[in-house]
Amino acid sequence: MKLIRTEDAVGQVLCHDITQIIPGVTKDAVFRKGHIVREEDIPVLLSVGKEHLYVWENDETKLHENDAAQILRQICQGENMEATEPKEGKIELIAACDGLFLAELERLRAINSLGEMMIATRPSGFVVKKGDKLCGTRVIPLVIEKEKMERAKQAAGEQPLLRLLPLKQKRYGVVTTGSEVAAGRITDQFTPVIQAKLAEFGCQMVSHVVLGDDNAAITAAIRQMLQEGCEMVFCTGGMSVDPDDKTPLAIRNTGARVISYGAPVLPGAMFLVSYMEDGRPVCGLPGCVMYAKRTIFDLALPRLLADEPITGEWLAGLGNGGLCLNCPECHFPNCGFGKGV
Repeated sequence: MKLIRTEDAVGQVLCHDITQIIPGVTKDAVFRKGHIVREEDIPVLLSVGKEHLYVWENDETKLHENDAAQILRQICQGENMEATEPKEGKIELIAACDGLFLAELERLRAINSLGEMMIATRPSGFVVKKGDKLCGTRVIPLVIEKEKMERAKQAAGEQPLLRLLPLKQKRYGVVTTGSEVAAGRITDQFTPVIQAKLAEFGCQMVSHVVLGDDNAAITAAIRQMLQEGCEMVFCTGGMSVDPDDKTPLAIRNTGARVISYGAPVLPGAMFLVSYMEDGRPVCGLPGCVMYAKRTIFDLALPRLLADEPITGEWLAGLGNGGLCLNCPECHFPNCGFGKGV
């Protein structure tokens, strides 16, 4: 840094805060470290007794923190996001709509490993509301080498680090299975739970059948619902490994591509997810979805509604954080369930 006359400081970057004291009114920084001095700032600076200022020496190899922050913003910002104005090297991204928030974790780690810059996001894979804060970025020093910001851009790649996918209000069908339900020996308590969860997202159940443990009949029902235009089909019951449980076989016999039968999540280990050739999901829901407050279904459903494919890799990654603690008072999603790194 160097010391110069205040009148010569236009366009220079302050190296320290400038405090203004008005007795009985204020004692605060009138200009913050990193502020770029403007012509109209000169009288204010002189009025607080600053005839000389410490400023950063111009260096074509470096960027001011706010300019570097814009690069971090560009690296992060995807569609449906709004950015705050840069301040002291910080920029935040805000959700412009409700949706599923996703972050590319490997690239995020790579950028944060570079040093002298940081990107902090909310947990990836969860639903956010319009106006929610998605991430905060900051350049740590007042100035940073241009070469380091180029390395950040290379680590980020060409696609935004963050995505916000709007959730679709889909039409779905439910196939309730089990001889005990079909015969009327017990009441179907599963379907109302599904309806309640889907209603939170504005989805509508347009088809529902109750069947016994007949895999051919279950397969036919799934196909019929898809032919009638259901965008998703959920099968309840018959998802364990008991000989009478035929739902997984019935789903396979529709021609659906099974991504996984089983997930490292409790409650929800017996979850089955598959996709038809046209991309519509057919899922087998384990019994825990009926009675447990939060399960694998709560982690997978936003992806189904956002048309974000559920993959075996994603399911495998749920193991770390996939244990619900069944707290007496549930605070999901403001807890550790589903937030493995």
